[in-house]
Amino acid sequence: MVTANPERVRAVVAPLLAAAGLDLEDLSVTVAGRRRLLRIGVDRDGGVGLDDVAAVSHTLSAALDESAVMGDQPYVLEVGSPGVDRPLTEQRHWRRAVGRLVQVSLADGIVVTGRVLAVGSDDAVLDVPGGDRTVPLARVRTARVQVEFGPPDSQADDAGAAGDGAGV
Repeated sequence: MVTANPERVRAVVAPLLAAAGLDLEDLSVTVAGRRRLLRIGVDRDGGVGLDDVAAVSHTLSAALDESAVMGDQPYVLEVGSPGVDRPLTEQRHWRRAVGRLVQVSLADGIVVTGRVLAVGSDDAVLDVPGGDRTVPLARVRTARVQVEFGPPDSQADDAGAAGDGAGV
């Protein structure tokens, strides 16, 4: 079975996602038995809700069927948002991670872990032990948000946490 050309599919879906205010984060076409599986990852500032995913899924499905870019074989369209553990590879990913704890591996091998305080066009400011550290995005080899099992301290303070502070 021939798979659809991802670049041709991207050319159909990208303008529709942009019109819906969504960023295309990922697109893949794989064979799943007799069908093909088209996975599309979307995101935007403020996140993506289930209603957003449902609405854009209908729009994309109609456009893909009309364009015939997926060919004649059946396919399954799966639209979702990226998980918290996705790598921070674009400036917009960093911007969306403000307030989150990240682990960054720099080009010189240094590993830095800190909370993202601010993001500019070329760098990010992290709150690390001992003070703030500015990290040039061009020097980042890999970066990932760290999963935390409780809210960041500032969020807990803002929420007016009550009780004795004992965790689970």
